[in-house]
Amino acid sequence: MMSTMAIDSVVVRQRVEDLDAAVPFYEKLTGSTASRFAFAGVTLASVGPFLLFAGPDEAVQRVAGVAATLTVADLDAAVDEAGAGGAEIVMPIQTTPNGRRAVLRHPHGGVFEYVGP
Repeated sequence: MMSTMAIDSVVVRQRVEDLDAAVPFYEKLTGSTASRFAFAGVTLASVGPFLLFAGPDEAVQRVAGVAATLTVADLDAAVDEAGAGGAEIVMPIQTTPNGRRAVLRHPHGGVFEYVGP
């Protein structure tokens, strides 16, 4: 049985056709200012608990295939615990410009990005 793994926050991913048109709606909805960036041919905006993204189909497949981003206090422990519970490691822990991350497929099919120290 898995020990208790704390998830500190969840970021919902949403593909949009026009990032510039979508951002003002989400900024007003959340009361947050968007932080924009680009990654592997995809343009993204982080707005509160939402990660909006746009780009050509072939580029967004990497982003769209993940249901949500889960922020954890201890990435190594979270990946170990999820793996022990039956999760498949799709992408092992890597250091990226935005911090450390891993992608796991949960035993019931959902694919999630885990981020944390």
